Amino acid sequence: MPPSISKRIKTLSVSRPVIYGNTAKKMGSVKPPNAPAEHTHLWTIFVRGPQNEDISYIIKKVVFKLHDTYPNPLRSIEAPPFELTETGWGEFDINIKIYFVEEANEKLLNFYHRLRLHPYANPAPSTDNENENNPPGRNAKDAEVSSVFFDEIVFNEPNEEFFKILMSRPGNVLPSNKTDDCVYSKQLEQEEIDKIDIGIEKVDREINELKQKLESLVKEEATQ
Repeated sequence: MPPSISKRIKTLSVSRPVIYGNTAKKMGSVKPPNAPAEHTHLWTIFVRGPQNEDISYIIKKVVFKLHDTYPNPLRSIEAPPFELTETGWGEFDINIKIYFVEEANEKLLNFYHRLRLHPYANPAPSTDNENENNPPGRNAKDAEVSSVFFDEIVFNEPNEEFFKILMSRPGNVLPSNKTDDCVYSKQLEQEEIDKIDIGIEKVDREINELKQKLESLVKEEATQ
């Protein structure tokens, strides 16, 4: 008999933060074994906690669907770290499916990530300080490319058994301040909110200025 599922807790939601995306770096003359000659980059795609926490207590496995030109394009990662490293030369959409542990009794999470191998634009010229921080012979085009996104998995009305599992690891929350190891933080969240508020104020100000100009034009036409 299948195991009985405990009842769900009404009107309750529990969220857990995750980051997903990929890093990539151009390969030199030395390439991994069996890498095709036309491949130019080494890349890694992943799903993990914001501070590299073990999230296998909620995630059973992650399946990455690569481009059909890859051998065995459906790659299932069934133990942490939930990541996959490959080589390639082109960018494409990777389908990501997250399967939750049996106790969760939740549907899989299905979404896409665009594999990024190249910077979006040419970087600005380096300053003297930046040159001091770069090793000799290294420039911006050789740097690692990173395309990483933050999101929260929300479990609406989790069952009682899974709720206990979620509460057993309440620690994977965003840190207060940004660090080199974890950019995503409450500090970054507040900075983004502040930027949005500044943008809204700017738009409101421009709208008011346009309204005043329009009113002035209407008054001028009325007096003619």
